[in-house]
Amino acid sequence: MKILFVCNNYYATGNGLSASARRTVTYLRKAGQDVRVLSGPNHDDPKLQPDYILEDIHIPIFDKIVRAHGYKFAGINRKKIKEAVRWADVVHLEEPFFIEAATAHICHKLGKPCTGTYHLHPENMFYSVKIGWWKGINHGTMAILYRNMVFNKCSHVSCPTQNVMDRLRRFHYTAKLHLISNGVIPDTNLRPTMPPKNPDEPFSIVCIGRLAAEKDQTTLLKAMRYSKYADRIQLYFAGRGPERKRYLKMAHKLVDDGVLKYEPIFRYHTRDELRELSARADLYVHCAVVEVEGLSALEALQQGVVPIMASGPLTATSQFALDHRSTFPIRDKRALADRIDWWLDHPEEREKMSVRYAESTEQYDIRKSVQQLIEMFQLAIDGK
Repeated sequence: MKILFVCNNYYATGNGLSASARRTVTYLRKAGQDVRVLSGPNHDDPKLQPDYILEDIHIPIFDKIVRAHGYKFAGINRKKIKEAVRWADVVHLEEPFFIEAATAHICHKLGKPCTGTYHLHPENMFYSVKIGWWKGINHGTMAILYRNMVFNKCSHVSCPTQNVMDRLRRFHYTAKLHLISNGVIPDTNLRPTMPPKNPDEPFSIVCIGRLAAEKDQTTLLKAMRYSKYADRIQLYFAGRGPERKRYLKMAHKLVDDGVLKYEPIFRYHTRDELRELSARADLYVHCAVVEVEGLSALEALQQGVVPIMASGPLTATSQFALDHRSTFPIRDKRALADRIDWWLDHPEEREKMSVRYAESTEQYDIRKSVQQLIEMFQLAIDGK
């Protein structure tokens, strides 16, 4: 099967969507599929490039924000897109943007089957420009750009979570919807046996992900003012993004006010470093108010760290929680502080649940997800 993956910025680092696309392509190839990529160029390694290279474009006014998120947009080159589409048995769109809309249109003209994965809510973009709360623009984007220009041009669309599938149904998407996780790479649990903490030893709380408005790391910082363990907590924010300076300022204020004894750490890490960090953490906190799936959370849970995850209408990550002790309402800093204190009060329960959380991630094995995608691609090729 010849599969063409279409993505604006396939080789972007620090971007979950691009990382997921690369993992999926790798495992599709391991499964014996012939996969090529249509994307903008790789600026980090000139020797490692997409099979079909599109030029980067700059978006006036928004370009700085886009790049702060570790992202770039590719320009439409119809000749190059047609060449790529003609090669493929099936074309798979990873995003709902302009090169995907152009590719879907060309697929229709050339009679090629087209599928997609829903990776990104409109709110993921609009929170960056402080209008994520505006229902009109978000719903308009869902109905016009996403639905009519991209996903309704696909015969089949994979939804990483039930939360996503339900939303697409509410907006009357006509493609056949498939519930397929983006999947995580099978991994070894590196977590050591955690001895009881000494009174002078800090608790480690890890928060992994882009430092962006919709990830809402501010709620974790604000929760420190309500936690009885605040002066024993070492916060670790693993990621980079446009909100870094603001978060640093908030963190310094907590230290200056005597709320925190340990200065919060902000640092970007490789995947292996994140594994080690998660394996040694006491808790993992995920505050995002907009999240299609949240693979960073799954990868942390693989290492047996107990999570506390925000629950809300546009964030699906709380589906990984095994019970209510690991969830809190979005933006509720007091509820988050209560959950943190409860888990730190109960180390034996935390160690017991650590094993259960690590085991729970096995159902999201990327090899299962890839097999489901292959079946979806075949349905598209067969016209079913």
